Amino acid sequence: MRKFFDPNLAGANLKDRLLACLGALLGIGLTSVISAAFVHPHGAFLLIAAPMGAAAVLVFAVPASPLAQPWPVIGGNTVSALVGVAVRMLVPAPELAAPLAVGAAILVMSLTRSLHPPAGAVALTAIVSGPAVLDAGFAFVLIPIGVNSVILTLCGVLFHRFSGHSYPHRVAGIAPAPINAALQAEDLDKALADLGETLDVSREDLDLLFGRVEYHARHRRKGSTGGFPTGRAA
Repeated sequence: MRKFFDPNLAGANLKDRLLACLGALLGIGLTSVISAAFVHPHGAFLLIAAPMGAAAVLVFAVPASPLAQPWPVIGGNTVSALVGVAVRMLVPAPELAAPLAVGAAILVMSLTRSLHPPAGAVALTAIVSGPAVLDAGFAFVLIPIGVNSVILTLCGVLFHRFSGHSYPHRVAGIAPAPINAALQAEDLDKALADLGETLDVSREDLDLLFGRVEYHARHRRKGSTGGFPTGRAA
């Protein structure tokens, strides 16, 4: 039965998952409480947007993900809200507006380097949430989306000062010279191009990871416990 409780993310452990639970509890709790001061007159449901639950999973469970960084959380949610409201105003048929809003939100987030998966739900929320969002208009972008996103991000920054993880994520320990001079940064770029997939990890973290793989492989071959640099220069 133990395998059912093993994390399904590389590098994760039970401690990190428990910390993620605590972080999400505190983050969503504080976001709800503080946002209460900004409740929109068009409806109490606008106190906190449902996509913030998905954003909390990223911020607190995978804080190293490029998709969980402050700009994607705040910028991605905000521009997607703008797109969603604009599409709703221009396209009255929800069955057409819904796919247009999500597709356009992905495009705008990609162009602004703010790709954030929960923001797709923000754009969709603007379409399917009933007349209250339409009545609120672009105020929906600020309240609750903008306010929620800023508070949740600040909670993430504060929480991860004590969690043992950096947030905003910073790649540390890169060595000034490569461990294996035969491997160059351009080799990593070509390998990524070969895969033809978008990976939820930064190029810098991959470079550091491969450096650690080299480090442990050398120790295994030499039977040594001495120190090696912790990464390769990008």
